[in-house]
Amino acid sequence: MPLEIRRDDVSVADTRALVTAHVSGMLANTPAESCHALDADALVDNGALLWSARVDGELAGIGALSPFGDDAGELKSMRVTERFLGQGIGRAILRHIMTEARARGIRSLWLETGSGDDFAAARGLYAGEGFVECPPFGSYRPDPLSTFMTREL
Repeated sequence: MPLEIRRDDVSVADTRALVTAHVSGMLANTPAESCHALDADALVDNGALLWSARVDGELAGIGALSPFGDDAGELKSMRVTERFLGQGIGRAILRHIMTEARARGIRSLWLETGSGDDFAAARGLYAGEGFVECPPFGSYRPDPLSTFMTREL
């Protein structure tokens, strides 16, 4: 499976569609007041860098890195398409973003994900890559539906 991970842009049709599907999926599993997924325009407005993973040219997943302080970044919009779930695409995107973050002088990564069963695989992926649970950060507030995690790079 030839996997290519590259910087992407939300103006690319299939990428934008996956960001939209990601937000819809989050809202399907999480009440709006506890959903922190950013739509395509908000990703751009927040200065997020977006990467896509493609297998033989087909979009398999996305992930974004949003600036957070001087030397920190927040993972956003991590999503793998249904067709490619369980094939290591999410881990490959995460590792790619961690490498890119280090190269940009980022010393720590932070994230918010769901705390329910629907998010168990995501929490397992992050924990497997060295992320640990932490208190809410930035503008986040305590929420029983959220799990906050961080990792030093």
